[in-house]
Order: sequence, then C-alpha cells, then structure tokens
Amino acid sequence: MSVYKLPLDQTVLEASTERISWTLNNFDRVCISFSGGKDSTVMLHLAGQLARKLNKTFSVLFIDWEAQFSTTIDHCEKMRAEYADVISRFYWVALPLTTPNALTQFSPEWQCWEPGANWVRQPPDDAITDPAYFPFYQHGMSFEHFVRDFAEWFSQKRPAAVSIGIRADESYTRFLAVASQRKLRFADDKPWTSMAPGGHCWYIYPIYDWKTADIWTWFSRTQYSYNPLYNLMYQAGVPLRYMRICEPFGPEQRQGLWLYHVLEPERWAAMCERVNGAHCGGIYAGHDNQFYGHRKLEKPEGHSWKTYALFLLETMPPATAEHYRNKIAVYLRWYQKQGMEDIPDTQPADTGSKDIPSWRRVCKMLLNNDYWCRMLSFSPTKSKHYQRYNQRIAKKREEWGILCKNN
Repeated sequence: MSVYKLPLDQTVLEASTERISWTLNNFDRVCISFSGGKDSTVMLHLAGQLARKLNKTFSVLFIDWEAQFSTTIDHCEKMRAEYADVISRFYWVALPLTTPNALTQFSPEWQCWEPGANWVRQPPDDAITDPAYFPFYQHGMSFEHFVRDFAEWFSQKRPAAVSIGIRADESYTRFLAVASQRKLRFADDKPWTSMAPGGHCWYIYPIYDWKTADIWTWFSRTQYSYNPLYNLMYQAGVPLRYMRICEPFGPEQRQGLWLYHVLEPERWAAMCERVNGAHCGGIYAGHDNQFYGHRKLEKPEGHSWKTYALFLLETMPPATAEHYRNKIAVYLRWYQKQGMEDIPDTQPADTGSKDIPSWRRVCKMLLNNDYWCRMLSFSPTKSKHYQRYNQRIAKKREEWGILCKNN
C-alpha cells in the first residue's frame, strides 16, 4: 500500500501545539525523548511552555553517549534547569549501551561507559549509573532495545506516552517510521502516534512534519535557546542538512568526527584512544571518497558487484565476515521465496534510502560498515540471542546453499 503526504489547513507550529497539548491532557505519564539536538530541543521547549499553561508535568529521557561535545552536555544541563518546574523526572542515563562502530571492521560495535575503560569524560554526579536502577536493563544492551524496554517500564502497565522528535523530511526511513500503515494508531485522526512494543505506551511524533527551515525559523523568531554547537558547525562550513547531534560513530554520524578534532582537540585525543578506528574515521569519513562507500561507489575493474561483495567478505576479519554472511543469506533467501533466483547486480536507485535489492546495495552496506545491515532492512539482534541466532543461520546457509563454505 502506498503512503502519501497530505497538506494540513494549519501551520506546523499550530499542529504541533495541538498534538503536545492533547498528549499532556490525555496521559498521566508523559516522557520527552531528548538528545540535545535541534529537533528534540524544539519539542522540549514546546512541551515545557504548554505544560506551564496547562499545569502539567512530564519526564525527560536523555541518553548520555560518553563521547559527546562539551557544548551538548552544557546545553542539556541548561534545558534541564530551564524547565525544572515542569520536569518531574530527568532520566540522565549513563549506562553501558552497545551501538555500531562504523569506523572499523575489527571492532564493529562499541560500548559507551564500558566498565574498566578509560572514559572520554565522567558522567554528571546525578546521572543514572547503577545497572540495577532499571529492572529491564541488561549489560551492554543496544540503544534500540533500551528505549523500547524503557517505554514499557515507564508506562507502569498503564497508558503512557513517549514523545520523539523525529521528522519525516529527514529520510525515507523516518518517513516510514511515522507513515507506515502497519502500525497501530491511537485513533484514525492521530496518524502521528503509534503503539510501542509492550502494548501500554504510545510513541508520539509531534514535529514529524516540520522541515529544517521550520526548525531554524522557529528559533530565530522565538529566540529560545538551542545547542550552540550548531553555530560552530555553521562556522566550520557544515551544510544544514548534515548537522547531526547524536552518538558519533555510526555510518551517518561518523561524517562529523572531524569536528571533534577541530573544536575539542583534547576530547578528540581521548576518543582516539578509547574507540578503535576513530582516528581513521576522522580523516576519511567526512569526505566524498570510496573509503567508506559514502556517496561515491565504484567497483574494481574485472568485478561484478556480486563478485566484489564476495571479495569484500573474504577480506574481512573472520567473525565480522561470518556475521555479514548470515545477514546477507537471510536477505537473499527472502527474495528466493519471492521467486527471485538471485538479486540483480544493479537496479536504478538501489543505493538510496529505499531498500531496492541488488548486489551493489550489498556492497554499499559492506563498505559503510553497516554492522546491523539496516540498508537491507534488518534491525539489531538482541545481544542475549545473538550467538544462538548466528549458529542457527550458519546451519541454514548450508541447507539453502547460500554463501556457504563450498560456494
């Protein structure tokens, strides 16, 4: 089923104000997911101002990634203080969480706040550092699984809401996160809602239809505070569409690593010591080159995209290669079941955000160090199930005759 963008008879600010007001009035427990970036800052400002008018309170969830700019941490502290009167609980989480490290194939994941490591910086004194604080927490769990389980825990088995500041205009993936017809809505006239796993909490996307220009126009007109890191990015020549504030080592986020070197050289030195591949990423990730398969993508002479993908797998560390073979095998098997003996070598637009199957897309995924294969529509496997999953798929590969040892 196709999904479409339909215009509304109101401004995005008016629509967002209605959505946030509705959320505050209809849920006893509301949490704002905050990253310190421009989108979640707009959302927190709007929620804070409306909560004061409606005499309501809400909670805030902030995931501290350890390796973050000083300006981001300062901005989060400032926002917490600015709305202390309406924030009932600020969950400043500084627990070991696992996230992709797209800088190297030898350590394709890294863990923030890893016990025994030389941390890039120390967490605030009131941050949540006790693993026993959340009953659902498992050491080293992924960010995706943490926020999902947090939503269910936060609900206390009663209707609750977690507001998320994603915008459909940012990417096709984020557009589908809001527009997918497969998701359960709170009501037909609330397309900006979806039920979280667990069945008690609702995800709310109050600014999903804002564009980047809307965000900065709002800041300019209201003069409300935002992360001053954006000013530094602008001065450094970073285009507006590439200004991101989040964990720094993912396939998209690594493009901004060089800014740490320029803006915070002491912190950059600590990051290079802490995270495998950081120095290399700082050199190559921010440029239009083929090192990480970013933008430009070419194959060596004499190779098809399929043989190039197989060649890339052969050059990887054994554990990483086995991980990718399992994922790619499942991907190929799915298309076999759809009647496609093999995916095409190339297809139009096959390296974009929409999953159009081809071996060229597989190559881009491998060069991107997209460890959880999001480009192939996968999501992270739970860490406690990962080893069993790998063993099961390895056996299946032999049964299917796909990417097994003899072919």
